[in-house]
Amino acid sequence: MAIVNFPDPRTASPEGIVAIGGDLHAESVLAAYRQGIFPWPVENLPLLWFCPPERAILRFDRLHVPRSLARSRRRCGFRFAFDEAFDQVIEACASTPRPGQEGTWITDEVLGAYIHLHDLGIAHSVEAWDGSRLVGGAYGVAVDGAFAAESMFYRESEASKLCLLHLIDHLRQRGLHWMDVQTMTPHMQRLGAELIDREKFLALLRSTRGLGLGIF
Repeated sequence: MAIVNFPDPRTASPEGIVAIGGDLHAESVLAAYRQGIFPWPVENLPLLWFCPPERAILRFDRLHVPRSLARSRRRCGFRFAFDEAFDQVIEACASTPRPGQEGTWITDEVLGAYIHLHDLGIAHSVEAWDGSRLVGGAYGVAVDGAFAAESMFYRESEASKLCLLHLIDHLRQRGLHWMDVQTMTPHMQRLGAELIDREKFLALLRSTRGLGLGIF
């Protein structure tokens, strides 16, 4: 495996591409997240590494929980947990159809790489359980006290959203005030996520890393 040496993310192309090529070696992925860069495989192209001109983040003090979701949270009987079934969560995320999206960016290479990152204590999952049945989950990457959410899935209504709320509670308790959600989606927008420009995102990331938080 070849470790990628990344240029300054502010030199990214207009589409946000910082680098092309390399592979998902753990040291490359760590170096990427430390600089606000994330990998995004595209079919039939070398591996692409992105730091888009606008970044979606969710500040926890601006979190909006819709009334119906709050009601589901009060009434659901799910048990929530962390890191009990990381492999199952990322595999379910990879196999979940997405509206307007053919295939998945969570390739076999991504699966293997992030499972390895989980083994190293870097990638984490949050799960919703109905008895012994996994009904929803999400996963992401924690590097130097910052958290980047990657993907989520559900098998029961609202299960993935409730996992996200459980994750936010966990991160808040450990002193984190925001998380990186990378690209805006309608669901994240409804929860209060916002777009900030690259310079502001990189400054926020640097300030968060400087706190030295241990969030898992």
